[in-house]
Amino acid sequence: MNYYSIATMRDSMPFGSEYEAFQNASTLGFFSSTQALADYAQLITDLKRNLSAENCPTIAVGGSYGGMLASWFRLKYPHISCGALASSAPILYFDDITPQNGYPVVVTKDFRDTSESCYNTIRQSWSEIDRVAAEPNGLSKLSQIFATCLPLNSSEELKSTLEVLFWVSAQYDNPPDNPVENLCNAIDRAAEGTDILGKIAAGLNASIGPPCHDMFDLKPSNKDGWTWQTCTEMVIPIGNGDNDTMFQPSPFDLNNFTRTCEGLFGVTPRPHWITTEFGGHDIKSVLGNFASNIIFSNGLRDPYSAGGVLQNISDTVLAVYTEKGAHCLDLLTPMASDPDWLVSQRDTEIKIIQGWIAEYRATRAS
Repeated sequence: MNYYSIATMRDSMPFGSEYEAFQNASTLGFFSSTQALADYAQLITDLKRNLSAENCPTIAVGGSYGGMLASWFRLKYPHISCGALASSAPILYFDDITPQNGYPVVVTKDFRDTSESCYNTIRQSWSEIDRVAAEPNGLSKLSQIFATCLPLNSSEELKSTLEVLFWVSAQYDNPPDNPVENLCNAIDRAAEGTDILGKIAAGLNASIGPPCHDMFDLKPSNKDGWTWQTCTEMVIPIGNGDNDTMFQPSPFDLNNFTRTCEGLFGVTPRPHWITTEFGGHDIKSVLGNFASNIIFSNGLRDPYSAGGVLQNISDTVLAVYTEKGAHCLDLLTPMASDPDWLVSQRDTEIKIIQGWIAEYRATRAS
């Protein structure tokens, strides 16, 4: 068995550290969802045996990628886990099940629902960045407007940083921080006469803070765990379409993605493997016939909810979601300031899980 740095459903780094996992092709080959699930199964089995707790029920809990693992664990090892809570788990964002633009469409909706003027400013900013960048000393001017720590090398560097900022703000648009609202407030409340780029710069400053702004390094690395997983099996095809989001068109290109992965790792992505291994197409029929005791929880402000299960599949495969929540909010530590709708969501999940445990114990007793 390979051991993991943290024995939870959110962490699948084999051999205890990223350094050990990336030593060579032999160790890196164990870095997969299937191997992670097998190792969790062995770990739980051994742990229960060592603690003389073989009859204790086990619930798989995870968020995001860990949420996918939790649901798949229940499917693959129902004799080890009597249920699963899969929070913000986009198990349908593979192949062509979910439209490529599902994620950025939700990001756009989050901003537009928050402020129409903020949405319009962001939508207009991309062409304005391109216009200024094309001027003599345009990149230097953009560096000054956006107070970059280092001179910009291209307009794409700035646009990519802003796009990631907007994506992350929407994905984690949870109370009490509410990053989308804070960002839009800074854009909308810029001093009278501030131009489009000045307003966007105000939003950037409010989100990241002074005195200067580092541009995100989005160049893929062959030492990054998630890059390895997306290059081998977790091929989530996110892309911007034409005029359907507040972003410039940028469709997912499998051929370009494949060339990148082959250059980084010498591997060819398997875009259909996840649906082959775990299913995904005709999900209602598959889960309805072969699954039980899974909660798929989502907040609809989370862009990944576009690839989530949002309808009950059966009496025991349930969708629990909130209109206002974002990514994995139900798994965060409860606070006194939590809104009623979040408290209600957690209470619903707890009651369902308590029912599973009661049923498990009743079955064992009989």
